[in-house]
Amino acid sequence: MFPGALRHRQLSSSTAIQRIHMISCRRLVTATKPGAYGQPLFHSHPHLVRQYDLTPGIKPEEYDQRRKKLMNSLPENSVVVSVAAPIKLMSNSIFYKYRQNSDLWYLTGFAEPDSAIILEKNSSPKGYKMTLFCSGKDSAKEKWDGPKTSIADAAAIFGANTAEPISSFAPILKSTLARSSHIYVDLPNNNLTSTRNMSTKALLRYLSSSVRSEVDDIIGPLSSSRRKPLAPEVALVRAIKSAAEQQIMHEAGNISGRAHAKTMRFARPGLSEAALAAHFEYLCALQGSQRPAYVPVVASGPNALIIHYTENNHLLQDDELVLMDAGCEFNGYASDITRTFPTSGRFTTAQAELYSAVLTVQKELIKDCAETAGYTLYELHRKSCTRLREELTKLGFNFRSSILGGDTDLERVLYPHFLSHPIGVDLHESYNTSRSSSLKAGMVITIEPGIYVPPTPQFPKQYHNLGIRIEDEVLVGEQDPIVLTAAAPKEIVDIEGACQGLLGLEPY
Repeated sequence: MFPGALRHRQLSSSTAIQRIHMISCRRLVTATKPGAYGQPLFHSHPHLVRQYDLTPGIKPEEYDQRRKKLMNSLPENSVVVSVAAPIKLMSNSIFYKYRQNSDLWYLTGFAEPDSAIILEKNSSPKGYKMTLFCSGKDSAKEKWDGPKTSIADAAAIFGANTAEPISSFAPILKSTLARSSHIYVDLPNNNLTSTRNMSTKALLRYLSSSVRSEVDDIIGPLSSSRRKPLAPEVALVRAIKSAAEQQIMHEAGNISGRAHAKTMRFARPGLSEAALAAHFEYLCALQGSQRPAYVPVVASGPNALIIHYTENNHLLQDDELVLMDAGCEFNGYASDITRTFPTSGRFTTAQAELYSAVLTVQKELIKDCAETAGYTLYELHRKSCTRLREELTKLGFNFRSSILGGDTDLERVLYPHFLSHPIGVDLHESYNTSRSSSLKAGMVITIEPGIYVPPTPQFPKQYHNLGIRIEDEVLVGEQDPIVLTAAAPKEIVDIEGACQGLLGLEPY
């Protein structure tokens, strides 16, 4: 612990961050190694965290506002329970790089495993009471796993009214629930979990084994009328991105966009798809990305007809297109970009024709991403189907309709996926967002039309085995949208320039 470390629970998180900054200024030349806490803060990682920020780009006051907004939206006598994501093992005791549960991170910025929070709605000026649970200091474990945040420091730095050891979670939870009418429980990855499936065992998987049996007795008897899923409530808060979030997501888009451009320059016939994926991830890491946002798709030639092709184990060949769907995670926020480019550096005539059709539609749809336009995600998707049909008809495609009136060829074969999804802390934040709700300024969504032509007789032969998708992240504006991923080339002349090195890009 460095001199003057925080040990008072009632300090505001803002005051705590300021104190860290004052101490840091005295020893800024040599940042403390290792850090005193379980995650980067300004005193030990000034190259990652700015002064007065709690996490990179986000101040403690913003986390407080997120909690206030959530608790204000809930009925009186409500309690929120959110637990950390588990440490995931690849094999035996070999673990994957840790990533915090998205909702817990969004509400607190706390990045350590074996942690949880309880938020109680009350009549205080803040509108809630926050209790943070964590593992605290353990010198024996820290010898192997690195430093953790002490109990007292966790409360002060992360804005909790109090902090307690994770071993106290069960008894405190029991007493809290006894006086609460509405319990909102957050499970890691519970976007796909319905209320009736939120079993006690599902929650216990994410808690330390020492408290599991006690919590089982507490959560199990709760009626479904009292116990509700938290994820849909947090999703409403997460849907509109703050100015700080927009800035982080723009930088994430720039990092990924530049990596796309340089990977186009790096690609050539004979390289493996895996080499392109590795090169992309390397370039993102060099620019500060903490991890890929998802397993990249690097689909050359006919592999592009597989929407989620992630094997990436073929070689690039002459005159093929490469569909690369890849994005980084940066400071807690995902990016998502798809580009399609020619291995040889130049589009053939047929490739350019089909690519231009998809690009025309994508650019038109981006213009519609404004609150004043009044579109829903579903309406944008329907428009994408209409416009792709029109553009492909110009290229000689003939479409057969089913007896129900649907375009079987277009929507089931050529364009089988949805146009868009919200993006933010999670790559797909759409599970709790209605596609029938109008777009609002501050939302960030993807626009990603695609066409995938199988080698069947009903489609023009020159387009067989071509798969093209063009995807950008778009910040919805009141009147004008902003493309957050514009650093990735997508005009034909720019893509060919990137592939051929005409844009002054080095492939590294």
